[in-house]
Amino acid sequence: MSRSLRIAMWSGPRNISTAMMRAWENRGDCAVSDEPLYAAFLAATGIDHPGREQVIAAGETRPHRVVAELLGPVPGGKPLWYQKHMAHHLLPKMARDWIPKLTNFLLIRDPTEVVASYLKSRVTVTPEDIGLEQQVMVFDEIAAATGTPPLVIDAGDFLRAPEAYLRMLCARLHVEFTDRMLHWPAGRRASDGVWARYWYSAVEASTGFEPWRPREIRLEGQAARVAEACLPHYRRLHVQRMMV
Repeated sequence: MSRSLRIAMWSGPRNISTAMMRAWENRGDCAVSDEPLYAAFLAATGIDHPGREQVIAAGETRPHRVVAELLGPVPGGKPLWYQKHMAHHLLPKMARDWIPKLTNFLLIRDPTEVVASYLKSRVTVTPEDIGLEQQVMVFDEIAAATGTPPLVIDAGDFLRAPEAYLRMLCARLHVEFTDRMLHWPAGRRASDGVWARYWYSAVEASTGFEPWRPREIRLEGQAARVAEACLPHYRRLHVQRMMV
């Protein structure tokens, strides 16, 4: 494995993870990878996501091959490599001993907001879809393996002060901050997954991080029960979050 810094960001869906990927890619010295385990996750579970067959056809479905790539040569030989991961793509039978070899941080979001956003793209949702329980597992496994818990950023906090949080994150990762991380050209990227057409309309229109705004969300029925089931996991990670 090369000495380039490999930054693995573990998020759940409907967060600011793609905007964060834009920020790192716009630096100019950072390669990015968009959800490299997605095809393997879909192939193994049979779950029906928008563009499922396209994702499987375009990606690598063998997890060990994905891991070998993530630990292999850095694309373009760049000094930084931002790997955007969804925690729920880590299935129980997948090896995880490679994760502590990366420099990891977690990106969390209030599950009420996640569920409300998720249901704009799919008709049903389960706690497993949201990924918070899997994020807790990743957090605990990294802490046990390295002796140091990974950094945690809450999206709500971040959007209130993007520059302050990016400066703090870069400092904690021993990376020089650049204001190129705050703004980027609108549009799709070659680095985006083939699923971008189904999930990325907002970020494709963006030129920076969307300002935080309060949301009045009222969930009912199964959606409300899913958010409630995820709250303990969210709270567990929320108390560990970075604060400026």
